[in-house]
Amino acid sequence: MILAALPGKTEDGINADNCSFNGIQLYGKVQVVEQFPDIQVQVVESFPDLKVKWVEQFPDACGKWKQVDHFPDFKIQYVNSFPDIKIKVVDSFPGV
Repeated sequence: MILAALPGKTEDGINADNCSFNGIQLYGKVQVVEQFPDIQVQVVESFPDLKVKWVEQFPDACGKWKQVDHFPDFKIQYVNSFPDIKIKVVDSFPGV
């Protein structure tokens, strides 16, 4: 796949160099929606594309997400199959 050949890009479209997916930074304020998400995610226990830590404040590093109801940086939708990215929720060491 072409993406795998580019520096910092993985096969799934995540850019590990700047922690982004198709130009969307993978940290910040996140709104969980049922329709029209920016990213569809699947929660897995093994082989995640991104390790996510839900935080109450300072979602300013790769994989740190703060759940909000208004004015998100991006929107996610949980799916059971065909996700854009797979995540694992962790208590420490979030990131790609």
